[in-house]
Amino acid sequence: MRTPVIVTLFVLVLSDARAREFSEEEMDAARQRIKSMFYHAYNSYLDNAFPYDELRPLTCDGQDTWGSFSLTLIDALDTLLVLGNNTEFQRVASLLQDTVDFDIDVNASVFETNIRVVGGLLSAHLLSGRGGMELEPGWPCSGPLLRMAEDAARKLLPAFQTPTGMPYGTVNLLKGVSPTETPVTCTAGVGTFILEFATLSRLTGDETFENVARQALRALWRTRSDIGLVGNHIDILSKKWVAQDAGIGAGVDSYFEYLVKGAILLQDEELLDMFKEYDLAIQNYTRFDDWYLWVQMHKGTVSMPVFQSLEAFWPGLQSLVGNLDSAVRTFQNYYSVWRQFGGLPEFYSIPQGYTVDKREGYPLRPELIESAMYLFRATGDHTYLQLGLDALESIEKITRTPCGYASVKDLRDHQLDNRMESFFLAETIKYLYLLFDPAHFLHGGGAEGDGSWEEGARGAVRFRGGGFIFNTEAHPLDPAALYCCGRHAQDRQELRDILLNLSQPGEKPRGQSQPREPEGPPLGQSESIALKPGEKKTPTLACPVQPFSARLSILGQVFTDDT
Repeated sequence: MRTPVIVTLFVLVLSDARAREFSEEEMDAARQRIKSMFYHAYNSYLDNAFPYDELRPLTCDGQDTWGSFSLTLIDALDTLLVLGNNTEFQRVASLLQDTVDFDIDVNASVFETNIRVVGGLLSAHLLSGRGGMELEPGWPCSGPLLRMAEDAARKLLPAFQTPTGMPYGTVNLLKGVSPTETPVTCTAGVGTFILEFATLSRLTGDETFENVARQALRALWRTRSDIGLVGNHIDILSKKWVAQDAGIGAGVDSYFEYLVKGAILLQDEELLDMFKEYDLAIQNYTRFDDWYLWVQMHKGTVSMPVFQSLEAFWPGLQSLVGNLDSAVRTFQNYYSVWRQFGGLPEFYSIPQGYTVDKREGYPLRPELIESAMYLFRATGDHTYLQLGLDALESIEKITRTPCGYASVKDLRDHQLDNRMESFFLAETIKYLYLLFDPAHFLHGGGAEGDGSWEEGARGAVRFRGGGFIFNTEAHPLDPAALYCCGRHAQDRQELRDILLNLSQPGEKPRGQSQPREPEGPPLGQSESIALKPGEKKTPTLACPVQPFSARLSILGQVFTDDT
């Protein structure tokens, strides 16, 4: 078995890396290299593939993959802003409003459309003030990108119309769910909606999205085995597990991720309690020497002693809930595999210390870099910067082509495949850049109160940065906006109740003698009792600063102090 040798080698590498501290100049140089990487890929997409979903970097053309949305452009939109390119961010945001249509006869993945399209549009909407876009009255509770996100999400709702509340995996954006659609979907395809759908509900005031996401989560929760595990694929109609392998990788991964991040975003104890119970079972039955294997969900017996590249998100997630020592050791195991091949193969046999047949590829995935970013934030250990630099070097050396960056078909000989998935620009490059920019506004600007939202917002809305939550496609969402619009919706409801009471002869409004002025956009036509004929009110939304600073790792505190 090769694993002990590999891990020993990695420990030596770590010792050398710890001896080196990166200077500000070195970190800036790394950021400039990452920017160059982004623009090589991004410009190649625009020149050769737009308006298709993805770039084919070996043949310098494009292809539709997930639904004909110009997907790479949507996925890359907030990365433009992360890199500081406000001008292109504004141009692309306007371009997408003019060119993207969700009313099309296309069968789309419910999961992928949610995390990439809905998530990407929501993030761009929430960052549009910082990006210098003209903001309509009522932002962030209204805006064109928010309406696009809502339109896309509404196309997914028919998938949730099942007896269990768990969604189908595919939906036709024009016709709904096909009568021949399979009821079998993966666990992540059921449990990866609460971030985007709750954000939509809190921003728009339409509770439908959050309700269906919660219903799906609770239905899935009730299917866990007697030992507390869930399998890989489930029949959403019968609630029977079709694939009973339990693990933290492909088909399951983002379900656990959304329980933790949903708890932070929504300050929700229920979601965190769910994760804690799962985590206890995962540690008891699937963890072996800081690796995580696949086991039979009812018996806990090992079914696949493999590591999958998608599992590399786990150390970062563990750091969010405070399991830092375990996260560091697991990360070391995973990075030993990267150093062995110059990337993470999709499947890696732990007993054999080598790739699994027909699973030798590396499609430019971000998960190990994502965990490095979280662990660097949690520890300040420059070891993770060295690992990020190694990743940058290997991606440049192995995958760069004249027309972008290509997935690796086989890490054993570095053969390339003719595909550059949109997540390369949305996740891999973004996390790599943020790893080398600890003072970035998404990290809170390096100091309490820095990185606030008021830039570009004409003084209308002021939020404090530092609490951004990344969805599983690395699209950042700000809890402060949800708080703001939630309070605004509550104020509107209170005003509506008062006006309705006033309209009833002989009845007095309860608890207040005079109606309050609404804090936000005008009420709709059906709610305009207090307005004179022809009068329009478009006050700018005024929202108080809502501090949000979920503490990473050390104490494992994922709730704000006043929760």
